[in-house]
Amino acid sequence: MPSATPRLRAAVVGTGAIATGGHLPALRAHADEVEPVAAVDVADERLDAFRAAAGAEIAGYTDMAEMLERERPDLVLIGTPPSLHREQVVASLRAGAWVLCEKPLCLSLAEYDEIAAAEGTDGPYVATVFQHRYGSGAVHARELITSGALGKPLVAHCQTTWYRDAAYYSAPWRGRWATEGGGPTMGHGIHQMDLLLHLLGDWTEVRAMAGRLVHDLESEDVSTALVRFASGAMATVVNSVLSPDEVSRIRVDCSDATVELTHLYGHGNDDWVYTPAPHVAEDAERVRVWRTPADDLPSSHTAQLTGLLAAMRQGVRPPGSGHDSRRTLELAAALYKAAFTGLPVRAGEIVPGDPYYAAMHGDHPDWAPRAMAKENR
Repeated sequence: MPSATPRLRAAVVGTGAIATGGHLPALRAHADEVEPVAAVDVADERLDAFRAAAGAEIAGYTDMAEMLERERPDLVLIGTPPSLHREQVVASLRAGAWVLCEKPLCLSLAEYDEIAAAEGTDGPYVATVFQHRYGSGAVHARELITSGALGKPLVAHCQTTWYRDAAYYSAPWRGRWATEGGGPTMGHGIHQMDLLLHLLGDWTEVRAMAGRLVHDLESEDVSTALVRFASGAMATVVNSVLSPDEVSRIRVDCSDATVELTHLYGHGNDDWVYTPAPHVAEDAERVRVWRTPADDLPSSHTAQLTGLLAAMRQGVRPPGSGHDSRRTLELAAALYKAAFTGLPVRAGEIVPGDPYYAAMHGDHPDWAPRAMAKENR
């Protein structure tokens, strides 16, 4: 009788809230395929709490290099502050581990391309945590849109209007270009922006505005954009941390129907609504197919890990990596460039030598870190 497939060995780097609330439940749900063998954190108390929550004898480390050398994990799940991602992802890849890293994967397109260069031809690969694209409702919506079942995509809206107070920004790494990479565009709205691109495909042009309306930050606390897609569809994007009535929303108006998702931090099938256009409303059989699937798989780290583990077993690039992940980061860079320069930005425009390739602030005199330091003197 053939032996069972050995479980993959996983390490968790960064043992804060996202590790205990996102990565640990995902690992538990896939306990037959993967086992946590190590955790890394610079704070002993946080590390001990995570190891206790894991309910298993996993090794604890305060040094990631030591962990990689001793444990040789197959998979590394990273939930540290964004400024640490590039170095930790590259180290993991070079140690032969596949990586699932929290968003944003890195702070710039330059860092992204450095990470991509560390991937192997056949793996290991790195995937960005964009869990909203993995729920059954999102999968179903994408199939309907890309197949043409809802008609031609025409107009879309992407909204992340959340609320964060001054206490939230008391963490020294938040709101700073060098440590967070940006404001709500990078740290909050990027989830919905990624889902929008997942549904509508490649974008071609961005026009945008950004502002510091309330918080005393280096980066923005609100941004808005107009996005044109390769299909010809056009979308509005709003990212805010100033909105008391919090909501996350995606709406796509196609020629035969509107599909709308309304939620906050995660969605299930019931959060997706399909409204047929008048000329197809009475075609009951066609509209019936639009209904969300019987199986309800909420968006989550667990859902994303399912796809990643399958890719690892098959030795293929996982979803949420490569072109897809870079496309989302490039949209964020283009939004900043368009907002700060007042000029439209086209896909593929931000290349080495462009200041927005090296940093999201583009060294703009009103937005670069030194601009805030000058104002505070």
